[in-house]
Amino acid sequence: MYPCRVARGHAKENGQHPMGKSGADVIVVGGGIVALASTYRLLGHRRDLRVLVLEKERDVGMHQSTHNSGVLHAGLHYAPGSLKAVLVREGIESMVRFCQEHGIAHEQCGKLVTATSDDEVQRLRALEGRGESNGLRGLRWLTPPEMREIEPNVAGVAGLHVPEEGIVDYRAVCDRLRTEIESRGATVRVGARVTGLRRTASGWVAETSAGEFEGRVLLNCAGLYADRVARMAGERTRYRIVPFRGEYWTLRPDRAHLVRNLIYPVPDPRFPFLGVHFTRMIRGGVEAGPNAVLAFAREGYGWTRFSARDFAQSVAFMGLWRFVRRYPRVATYEVARSLSRGLFARSLQRLVPAVESGDLVRGPSGVRAQVMSPAGELIQDFEIMQRPGAVHVINAPSPAATASLAIGRRVSELVLAAS
Repeated sequence: MYPCRVARGHAKENGQHPMGKSGADVIVVGGGIVALASTYRLLGHRRDLRVLVLEKERDVGMHQSTHNSGVLHAGLHYAPGSLKAVLVREGIESMVRFCQEHGIAHEQCGKLVTATSDDEVQRLRALEGRGESNGLRGLRWLTPPEMREIEPNVAGVAGLHVPEEGIVDYRAVCDRLRTEIESRGATVRVGARVTGLRRTASGWVAETSAGEFEGRVLLNCAGLYADRVARMAGERTRYRIVPFRGEYWTLRPDRAHLVRNLIYPVPDPRFPFLGVHFTRMIRGGVEAGPNAVLAFAREGYGWTRFSARDFAQSVAFMGLWRFVRRYPRVATYEVARSLSRGLFARSLQRLVPAVESGDLVRGPSGVRAQVMSPAGELIQDFEIMQRPGAVHVINAPSPAATASLAIGRRVSELVLAAS
């Protein structure tokens, strides 16, 4: 990961673009929310740039950007001083402002984190301290009666209310970002899967399913495929994206009243995942989840979705086996809970005891583009690599959607510096 260096662009001279006379000034690989936000910020710096966004799907934002819980994260859980902590604080403010300016549905409804046993109280206090260090405003420690004023059906011996957290329509955010960047002159080419990258004397050639495209600077925002695109560009990163599927259940409409807004558990530091939680959705309804199971494909949204290439790369990666050896109980339990509505319901009952197995209906799934090290460690922070003529967003899992405009600002400065 490289420090951000701001490079100021120069105005056009004699009608020519200083970053190149032919092709695009910047080729962006990927059409997710981070790619769109980075392009938006880049054109905010330099309206004269010719930016080409290459997206393999029929539309932008088809994967992580919209296959998530739709939460606006405020930065409670992230290590103080980390990129996640810094950029999500800037990001939530930028995202709320963007939604206000463009009439996008959002609501800062607040989140309740509940300690369900005495041994979780100390961890919740530590979480409160982390949130204060990260600059969260309005954090409030709650007794059980105070918790039930916010969430009448919640269980717990203590709670922490996070008023800045909320919910948003990320589909609408992606659509608006596309409209904005196209109005500023960017070209978004869908149905253009990148299959190869070649270095040239003047920059890059992107080989795609829609033909070849030339550009001066490469910006890799390929999400689930960011490590592969980096390798196409000649990077020798030791990290590997290992796809974990997160599955959601929804509460039946007649039981959705059990949850008013957002209810989260206290994370257990012994385990690598946050834990299942409840989320009221901006378009209505309540989702519960996600769990975390190994996906058999990078777009493996169900047990039957299988890619021989993706699966072979995952199981050949020693980091995955070291991860499983480190967390055998978690790995086994996540698979069992994926296959059992009853087990999933029991996990949720720790937060809301009134939830019953019959209240749950299968909901959507998402796949997290989680980078793992050869040692079997999940890389927790955002990872952005700057190279001459290229910038690679290698690791941008949650809360990247919330932080996308802040990530985009950082990335756009690196792209200008890389040119």
